Amino acid sequence: MRIKVLGCSGGIGPGLRTTGLLVDDQILVDAGTGVGDLSLAQMARITDVLLTHSHLDHVCGLAFMADNLFGLIERPLRVHATAETLEVLRQHLFNWKLWPDFTALPDPQHPLLTFHTLEPGRTTALDALQVTPFEVLHTVPAVGYVIDSGEGVFAFSGDTWADDNLWTFLNGRPRLDRLMIEIAFPDEDAALGQVARHFTPGLLGAELQKLRHRPKLYLTHHKPGTERAIEQQCLTALAGWDYSHLKRGDIILS
Repeated sequence: MRIKVLGCSGGIGPGLRTTGLLVDDQILVDAGTGVGDLSLAQMARITDVLLTHSHLDHVCGLAFMADNLFGLIERPLRVHATAETLEVLRQHLFNWKLWPDFTALPDPQHPLLTFHTLEPGRTTALDALQVTPFEVLHTVPAVGYVIDSGEGVFAFSGDTWADDNLWTFLNGRPRLDRLMIEIAFPDEDAALGQVARHFTPGLLGAELQKLRHRPKLYLTHHKPGTERAIEQQCLTALAGWDYSHLKRGDIILS
């Protein structure tokens, strides 16, 4: 399994893109601003999109990608998410007010986008990959994903905060090789992190003590301007862990 990081920032700026992962050139996990770096040919090869939650930095690229692909692909692009996230997309994005409804274009019988409801804990097969969503704690209903290729197991937390359910689920997996998990704020903004439901280095370091696996960690979603402080604090908070701070364009093999 080859995962290309299209975006991993908690905001925008020069060289920064919001969350998006391209898995084996065919599956998109979240659709942030990094989608805009794909060519039309690359977009056309994507068959499935997995969304963690409805926040704009994770879904905005889907709107523009749908617009780009209109008339270019013959089969629909399948969008997978929880019922709550799909309802937000219907009501607030693809609603003919903010953006055209590509679930009804060019006509309802042949839509560009089709929506598919995922249930946390239930595994779905996408080609050779086994995909299992799991609930995480954020300000809106949200999930992370475990993706099992048969040769390696990768988990992505999406946006989350301290929650025993996260570790209980991951501890229940027989194997976990790589874990992509967020740290949005430095420790001095811990109060803001609690309100916004985002990790800080100190909190993540404490919470990781609940994880029985020892995966390689990939840290993501740092807010622009906080990167240096977060990196410095992780030296202490994550001492003993094998980790890296993700950058746009990084490749994860699992």
